[in-house]
Amino acid sequence: MTREEKNQVIDLLTKKINNATHIYVTNSLGLNAGQTVKLRKECYNNDIELVVAKNTLLKKAIEKSDKDLSELFEALSGSSSVMFSEVGNKPAKLIQDFRKKNNLEKPILKGAYVEEGFYIGDNYLETLVSIKSKEELIADLIGMLQSPIMNVVSALQTGGNTLTGILKTLEER
Repeated sequence: MTREEKNQVIDLLTKKINNATHIYVTNSLGLNAGQTVKLRKECYNNDIELVVAKNTLLKKAIEKSDKDLSELFEALSGSSSVMFSEVGNKPAKLIQDFRKKNNLEKPILKGAYVEEGFYIGDNYLETLVSIKSKEELIADLIGMLQSPIMNVVSALQTGGNTLTGILKTLEER
């Protein structure tokens, strides 16, 4: 790869890092061609962009980016692929599901930048799966706000039916 090609890759990765809200660094070395195709397809179906990059180029792109992601440097060893996602827990759920479906231990989570926090190591996968996305938090909040209102409406409807029943009974007497 020429210096010019490397600079183009660095610029492309820098742009992706600047635009990404959540970044996962994984190791999928050891997957066969069929498993790799499945992983890429799962990523595509879940709106996750999967990019395989050399660690040196990825490190230079991180250094060049507008974000301070230097804590991810320790995750940049061995084979690396990067997942870019708009939803924080989606890549973690994808990795977990992919492992279960295919009875594999790969891909391995090397590091992640999610919700402005850093998670280094595969032992954080469960934690990342359980992090709620912005949309999930909003849905929970709406549900909590609606609950008291629904109880009042339900009580009024039940009371109205009871009152109607009593009036009909009195009318028939």
